[in-house]
Amino acid sequence: MTLLEIKDIHKSYYMNKTEFKVLKGINLTFDRGEFVSILGESGGGKSTLLNIIGGLDHQYEGELIVDGTSLKNASEKKFDAYRSQTIGFIFQSFNLISHLTNLENVMVPLEMTDLSHKERVAKATALLEQVGLKEHIHKHPNQLSGGQKQRVAIARALAADPDVIIADEPTGALDSQNTTEILEILQKIAEDGKLVIAVTHSQAVADHGTRVVHMVDGQIDYDKQLKPAYPAPTGPTAKKSSPLSFMSAFKMAMQHMRYDIKRNLLIILGASIGIFSVILMLGLGQGVTGYINDQISSQVNPNTIQIARNVTRKQIEAGEQGNLADKDIKRLNKVKNVTKVEKGYYTNGVQVHYQKKRETVQMFQTFNKTERIQDIKTGTKPKANEIILTKAMAKKFDKNYKKMVGRTVTIYVNAISQDQRPVQMRQDVKVSGIINSGTEAVTYGTLAKMYQAQGLTFAPNFAAVTVNKTQNVKAVQNKIKTYSSKVNGKTQKDYQITGVGAILDSINTYLMLAFYVLAGIAGISLLVSAIMIIVVLYISVSERTKEIGILRAIGARKKDIRHLFVSEAFLIGLLSSVLGAGIAGLGQLVVNALAQPLTHMPIVAITSGYVLFGIIISVIISLLAALAPSRKAAKLDPIEALAAE
Repeated sequence: MTLLEIKDIHKSYYMNKTEFKVLKGINLTFDRGEFVSILGESGGGKSTLLNIIGGLDHQYEGELIVDGTSLKNASEKKFDAYRSQTIGFIFQSFNLISHLTNLENVMVPLEMTDLSHKERVAKATALLEQVGLKEHIHKHPNQLSGGQKQRVAIARALAADPDVIIADEPTGALDSQNTTEILEILQKIAEDGKLVIAVTHSQAVADHGTRVVHMVDGQIDYDKQLKPAYPAPTGPTAKKSSPLSFMSAFKMAMQHMRYDIKRNLLIILGASIGIFSVILMLGLGQGVTGYINDQISSQVNPNTIQIARNVTRKQIEAGEQGNLADKDIKRLNKVKNVTKVEKGYYTNGVQVHYQKKRETVQMFQTFNKTERIQDIKTGTKPKANEIILTKAMAKKFDKNYKKMVGRTVTIYVNAISQDQRPVQMRQDVKVSGIINSGTEAVTYGTLAKMYQAQGLTFAPNFAAVTVNKTQNVKAVQNKIKTYSSKVNGKTQKDYQITGVGAILDSINTYLMLAFYVLAGIAGISLLVSAIMIIVVLYISVSERTKEIGILRAIGARKKDIRHLFVSEAFLIGLLSSVLGAGIAGLGQLVVNALAQPLTHMPIVAITSGYVLFGIIISVIISLLAALAPSRKAAKLDPIEALAAE
């Protein structure tokens, strides 16, 4: 069976709707063991015919038949497989990939076979030794002479063991000695049973083969047999091939980045600035929030929160005082992680008299676990008929505030009777201790007895709820906030969180919101990074246009070309994010070292979650930035790409 046949091939180009006919009904057959030279002057259609035979151009009229199977109307995928399995290209300008070594260049077609990596290396090495380049295996193409480069191209063309070797002016850029050597290698390939088709304008080169096909103005002028074809095995050769894997494309991207390492390091450094800014801002927010929480928690017990009834203005005007009932205390006691619920009462305008001095307490409450025992500077917490004073209040009565402990002061508390008349209650109490922060306070029982002595109703208007662990406080607060009931047909939350617990929660929310905004502003630099990566990849596509053409000629799919540039973007995103995280970590050490003497604790707290977020967002942005350039690269016409300078 004939290996390759072309039937009535017509090909035209159009310019401004004007048709230019290039091939005008070409009919040829080729078989294994032939060394066919297609001879003719420039512009005669030789290269166009070669592109059709090689599966690079399939926009034509007529049929290309390979081993009895027509490729007319074949899919893009089938043409990719045809180039990968059946065709090996040798170009006049060599078309080697500059950032790959000679060995790696020969291995590219082998990446589309089912051979193991070890087998690929062994075969590529053997082919380079076969063409006389044993000493140059690990060099790059720019370290070779023209003749040596063409030998590498021949080794690459033979790598996937194709049936057809297509050589486009293979000796056009070589001197006479190298020309002779290359022609001898091509003849040896034909002797081994492969079909060699070479385009040339040199009669001397054409006479070296077994057959000459002369073309003039897009037509066959003559088809002359010079000598018999070399013996060749009959029937199709079994092929074992596979598409270029994603990992192979990924390795090629890594090789390209290593080859131009200086430029890529600058790109990675520029892209890392955005990630560094975002991670540092998030860490700064975490650290500052922790510092403020620590400062507040050092003055109040962070595990105890104050809960009050939630009453509207209308309820207050209707006489509702917002007191807590026993059922409320029981309900709060049942909340998960709550260890204790204390009844409490707060009021304002309480006066404290000592000798001839009077001071008004703006916020007065019963002593509870929100007060930190360790903050008591001197003395103890209050018991029945005792009061604890703040350090600031004690100093107003005696500059040596510690002497106030054990002395008796008089407190005046204002209340409202059931018939809405003002009542002032008076009680002598002993100072039990001086606390560094918080409020003046007596026990709940002491205040209750004062009300009872006047015949007034007394009920708690807040509860101090203690949680077992600090990390569970937020969950307890959220649970309490879920309790609600119907009031005048509307759903209303039953409780509100008061005191420092509520303030601390709000401060944390506002602080983190502020730092998220700062991180967002810093994130604008990520947009700049994305634009930079897009520009870099577009430049890379432009610079590597010929490489894309080479890969497509070898049999790489459009998908493989996309994978190549997406892999490069992924590497830029990953490496820049790792570098950015490293710089942020270094920044954390510097800032914390400078702030430590003032804050006595870290002011920047970068968590592993923030680092992971930075890496993920950087990679995502890089991959998104790669979409348009990689798509453009994949859509390049392989013939035009190969012709690019």
